[in-house]
Amino acid sequence: MAQLTDDCFAFGGALMRIEDAVALIAERLPVLAGTEWLPLGQADGRVAAEPVLALHDVPPFPNSAVDGYAICHGDLNPEGETRLLVRGRLPAGMAAEGIRGDGGAIRIFTGAPMPPGADTVFMQEDVRREGDVVVLPSGLKRGANARDAGEDIARGARAIPAGRRLRPQDLALAAACGHDRIAVRTRLRVALFSTGDELTEPGVPLLSGAIHDSNRVMLATLLVRLGAEVADLGILRDEPEALAVRLRQAARDHDLILTSGGVSTGEEDHVKTAVEAVGALMFWRLAIKPGRPVAMGVVDGTPFVGLPGNPGAVYVTLLFVVRPLLARLGGAHDIKPLGQPVRAAFTYRKKASRREFVRVSVSPGPDAVLEAMKYPREGAGVLSSLTETDGLVELDDAVTAVATGDMLTFYPHAMLW
Repeated sequence: MAQLTDDCFAFGGALMRIEDAVALIAERLPVLAGTEWLPLGQADGRVAAEPVLALHDVPPFPNSAVDGYAICHGDLNPEGETRLLVRGRLPAGMAAEGIRGDGGAIRIFTGAPMPPGADTVFMQEDVRREGDVVVLPSGLKRGANARDAGEDIARGARAIPAGRRLRPQDLALAAACGHDRIAVRTRLRVALFSTGDELTEPGVPLLSGAIHDSNRVMLATLLVRLGAEVADLGILRDEPEALAVRLRQAARDHDLILTSGGVSTGEEDHVKTAVEAVGALMFWRLAIKPGRPVAMGVVDGTPFVGLPGNPGAVYVTLLFVVRPLLARLGGAHDIKPLGQPVRAAFTYRKKASRREFVRVSVSPGPDAVLEAMKYPREGAGVLSSLTETDGLVELDDAVTAVATGDMLTFYPHAMLW
């Protein structure tokens, strides 16, 4: 497993923009994931480890795009209808040997090979059949409804780039190109834990001053959706020496260590002390709300990330900071989710030079344009603000105010992972 240097996360500025954080990650961190070969049916959601090249032309031979009649365009009467004798029949899967498409017409079906001499196909609904003769109208262009060999992908061409998170359509293209297996990156192994004497496992009755640990289950499920293999290490108590031991153990068998809370500079934030005892810790003050403080470090060569403790901040920083980190370590291209335009149905003020992600619900306005309504409570600790909304609107660094009617960029929750 590759080892990181202790200073790979060093940053000397004040507030860091998200773009700068992502660029620094891409510049300084290596790909940690290995490579394995999987059958296509098991590769959905995995990352292509190398380019997938076409083993043959797709389609492999010229063929008909429709059910109809294959003819030679030179046999058509340019002044009116053409009457041609139907001289054969070609269903899909049958070779065109012994059949010619010039001097007559061939009844052909979608996907069947174009017979020698034929270069154009009339759709069956556009012609008239009279016994053994087909009557063809004028005006069809040469090559209509006929597909060339290699029209989709030429032999040897790159069908799928390395680094793409594979989708069903990618796997279908790999199959069409002749592959039954594909080289993919191994899943990143992420060690996940929470720390704090106040935390209690879900389902366990709460004692005075205790809260249930909700961040860990959210992080674990999001990490799985992002393609990681998660080891849930549970809740670790505020004991610096024990924490240091567990961190070092986790570093041996994982590609990333992730936690939420406990990494601030308070005297009860013992994760900071533990990380510094076995590695190095840097604090990134990101120009982002919610989620400004994020701790990035290295434990025995393994990257460590400490997220804020509030669930709203955990959600935003995982998706907009940790997700690009996972992509880099896992050999994937980090493609930011595509936002969609919505119209603000609220007013809001924010500080300049800070990116904000506001939790909103959306619904069609009177003119059918989607309108975004801000959740009434905006605190980073309000977990229901994530369950009672449809997604996030992004307010750029330069924005200082939102007025009703402004167009904003909206990211649905379901498209963020």
